[in-house]
Amino acid sequence: MKTRTLGSSAIEVGEIGLGCMPMSWAYVGESTEAESIAVIHRALDLGVTLLDTADAYGPFTNEELVGRALAGSRERAVLATKVGLLVGDDGGYPMRNDARPEHIREAVDGSLQRLRTDMIDLYQLHRVDPNVPLEESWGTMAELVEAGKARALGMSEASVPELERAHAIHPVATVQSELSLWFTERLDDVVPWCAANGAAFIPYAPLGRGFLTGTVANAPTHPDDFRSTLPRFRPEAIDANRAIVDRVRTVAGRHGASPAQIALAWLLVQGPHIVPIPGTRRLRHLEDNAAASGIPLSDHDLAELNDLPEVTGSRY
Repeated sequence: MKTRTLGSSAIEVGEIGLGCMPMSWAYVGESTEAESIAVIHRALDLGVTLLDTADAYGPFTNEELVGRALAGSRERAVLATKVGLLVGDDGGYPMRNDARPEHIREAVDGSLQRLRTDMIDLYQLHRVDPNVPLEESWGTMAELVEAGKARALGMSEASVPELERAHAIHPVATVQSELSLWFTERLDDVVPWCAANGAAFIPYAPLGRGFLTGTVANAPTHPDDFRSTLPRFRPEAIDANRAIVDRVRTVAGRHGASPAQIALAWLLVQGPHIVPIPGTRRLRHLEDNAAASGIPLSDHDLAELNDLPEVTGSRY
């Protein structure tokens, strides 16, 4: 697989990463820990080296899973985790912010223990906490780099003004936010900021939470599948949004590719600093996603993909 660099950190990763969250949180379906570990091992074999998790996923169980999977293979992976979000009182949504310095200092030690490592490659502020000055949160994270607990720092779902404030204190190596064929707003602000300031952009949900794969036949209804709460996954929205997948499927047909591969290839074309992290717990999906690396999209393909039907339903 081709590689890309995580901004000013100079950390090299495969140009497609792996979101580990679905292996143990937010989605439902039959899978075992052994299957998830097999996916992580296969990812490393394919050159998918950026593994993304967070202490909030579970909470904690996703980091523990990744840590067990990397036993004996830590040096092959680039570990990314996050701090600053806590699950709600019922173990799920709505989540709440906590980016107090004292919480960050305590949380990083927990993540290091669960991930079975002495250094996190990419430590990310999961959300800016409106109740804590960003300078205090980011300054504390910068101290972790100085202490050798993190190699580089990133932010998730931050605005350009917030990125500017943080970047003035310590380099923002990466910015993680949603970006896909059915959510393109970050191309107008954060993605250009990253390109201009030496930061990588890490799109999460690059496959539209599974919708852009063309495999979502019905609206999710299980209460443990958080998509059941999203407007775009209501029955009427899914029916209307099928036109988007049909267009992606047309482009895929010209390349003998899957819709997921085209959705990822489109992201890679948006800039050499972009590293999408499709989440999966299935070997076949991992291998399909990894094969998107290197798919050439023509000007005609891009024109079609940049002119998709309007999305029905808000993001949240």
